[in-house]
Amino acid sequence: MGERWRTIRGHAVLAVLGVLCVFPIYWLYATSLRRPGDVLSLRPFPWPLSLGNYADAAGKVDVAGLLGNTMIVALLTAFGQLLTGLLAAYAFAAWRFPLQRALFLAFVGTWLVPFQVTMLPNYVLLFQLGLLNTLAGVIIPNLCSALGVLMLRQHLDGFPKELLEASKMDGRSSWATLWTVVVPNLRPALAALTILLFVNSWNEYFWPAMVLQRNNAVLQLGLRSFMGTEGNDWGPLMAVAGLACLPVFALYLVLQRHIVNAFVRSGLK
Repeated sequence: MGERWRTIRGHAVLAVLGVLCVFPIYWLYATSLRRPGDVLSLRPFPWPLSLGNYADAAGKVDVAGLLGNTMIVALLTAFGQLLTGLLAAYAFAAWRFPLQRALFLAFVGTWLVPFQVTMLPNYVLLFQLGLLNTLAGVIIPNLCSALGVLMLRQHLDGFPKELLEASKMDGRSSWATLWTVVVPNLRPALAALTILLFVNSWNEYFWPAMVLQRNNAVLQLGLRSFMGTEGNDWGPLMAVAGLACLPVFALYLVLQRHIVNAFVRSGLK
C-alpha cells in the first residue's frame, strides 16, 4: 500500500510540473486567438475565437517570408554543425594520431570561450567579405560547433570497435564505414542532437541582430515590429510567436521515436 501511494504522489507531482510547463504555451496560443479587443483579458478560455491577431500580424510583416528565412538559417546551421560534429567525433573515436588529446581539448576549449570574445572578430571578417545584412553572414560562422563533437564523441567511444574492425576486413573504407555502419546505429543520438542544434539556431537572436542590423529578415527580429516605446501590440506579437513554435513542434513529432530510443535503447540494433 505504501508503494502504491508513493507512486501516486510521484505521478501527481509530475502532473503538476507538466501543467506548469505547458501553461505558458497554452496562454500564448489562447491570447493569440482572442479578439483584438480582448487580448488583455484574464479569462482562461478564449471565446469567441478569432483570427484577427493573425490577420493583423500578416498585414504588418511578411510572416511567410520570415518563417522561410528562419527555417533556412536554422536548417543549414544545424546540418553544418551536425555534419562537422559527426566527422570530428568519428575521427577522435575511431583513430589514434599524434596530439589527439590536445586537439580534443582544443575543441572543448572553444566551447568554453564566451560568444562575446569571438563576436567582434567574426563581425569584422564578415564586413571584409561583404556578408553583412545577408543570411549567409548569419549561417557561415556557426557551421561548426564543439557541442556536437562532445556529444557524439561520448556515443562513439562506446561504439563496439569490433564492428569497425569487421568493416575494415570487409574492405570498406573509413568513409563507407561511417555511413553504412556507424550512422545507422547512431540515429537516436543524431535525432536528439539535431533537435537541440535546430532549436538553438531557431531561437538565436543576438547574432542575427548584429549581422542583419536593421533588416528584420528572420522571425526573431520580425517580432520587434510589434514592440514600441508606446507599448507592445500583444495580439499580433503572440500570433507570430505562436507560429514560431510550430516548426519546432513539428520537428519533435517527426523525430520523437528516435529521441525516445536515445534514452531507452541499450546496445545496438
